[in-house]
Amino acid sequence: MTHSIVLSPSSSSCFSLFTSPNSTTSSSSSSWPIRTDTFPISSSKSSRFPSISRPQRRLMVQSAVSIEKETPEAHRPDTFLRGESSSSSVRARFEKMIRDAQDTVCQAIEAADGGAQFKEDVWSRPGGGGGISRVLQDGAVWEKAGVNVSVVYGVMPPEAYRAAKAASADTKPGPVPFFAAGISSVLHPKNPFAPTLHFNYRYFETDAPQDTPGAPRQWWFGGGTDLTPAYIFEEDVKHFHTVQKSACDKFEPTFYPKFKKWCDDYFYIKHRGERRGLGGIFFDDLNDYDQEMLLSFATECANSVIPAYIPIIEKRKDTPFNDKHKAWQQLRRGRYVEFNLVYDRGTTFGLKTGGRIESILVSLPLTARWEYDHKPEEGSEEWKLLDACINPKEWI
Repeated sequence: MTHSIVLSPSSSSCFSLFTSPNSTTSSSSSSWPIRTDTFPISSSKSSRFPSISRPQRRLMVQSAVSIEKETPEAHRPDTFLRGESSSSSVRARFEKMIRDAQDTVCQAIEAADGGAQFKEDVWSRPGGGGGISRVLQDGAVWEKAGVNVSVVYGVMPPEAYRAAKAASADTKPGPVPFFAAGISSVLHPKNPFAPTLHFNYRYFETDAPQDTPGAPRQWWFGGGTDLTPAYIFEEDVKHFHTVQKSACDKFEPTFYPKFKKWCDDYFYIKHRGERRGLGGIFFDDLNDYDQEMLLSFATECANSVIPAYIPIIEKRKDTPFNDKHKAWQQLRRGRYVEFNLVYDRGTTFGLKTGGRIESILVSLPLTARWEYDHKPEEGSEEWKLLDACINPKEWI
């Protein structure tokens, strides 16, 4: 039996550590042995990823198939970066950005709810890094809201690298030193006229030895923000897309049309022939622009979440609705579940490899509904939403 450290950059959940069983076994991850003494991270920048000899590499292949258990922490640390020499590094600034964004979004969500508060879990990883998970449930406005950040680093085995990069099986790197940080959130309001929102922004680095095939020293950014309503209010959708376009246009005029189409294509439920929602922006493996520019771009996108979304919530959270409206919302929530469990890269990988189920499924709503052969009446408000999910529109 083997295990692995896997970092999965999910579009619907934050970077998560998963345990990966050997394909020949179906044993529960809870019975797996744990090692906490592998892959210490050097404190100096020049030696953070030292050269790896062939005997060391063989040892790492063996060691990389063990995992380090997440350790609950009583207090939030100022930083999860141990031994980081400079607060001006991309790593340090990205961590600060996602933690600031988590605080700001959670404050806005609690303010909109008017009473409910987030439950917070802080965890650390002995080999490097940790995270902060915040979940609010059964509030006045929010059925479920999750806003998570993680900052993890160490050495990943080849299969984890291929999962993180969506690389083909032909890519055969050795154990890969990595760094990854991300914020991810899914916000499910109770009112069927108030839309669900998902956003995720992440930064990833590898620093493999020069003689390791398939995993060169590299970095990339990924993420996006998308809107999933049950009913269309065109002014709301236009507002949301206008804010996304404004964030993109500050950096590159081709970003919005490119990333809007990428979002429509990614959140596609193939077996239904429809999109999960009404889109937004989405990008991944982005490294063909200046690193500083992309860091600023990711920051701008994260900062655009509140102005894009909260005005819509304030406008719709108290709209009167009936059982028919709620049933339709539940059917659309079912579509959300289908996409995440069938197609989402991070979610499906975590489920297949025996990861921590609460972390993997934090993006799912509390409730959803499936009706046999349900078809909305043509021309109805429900039909208009479904038509827009089948035929993506240019909203601005």
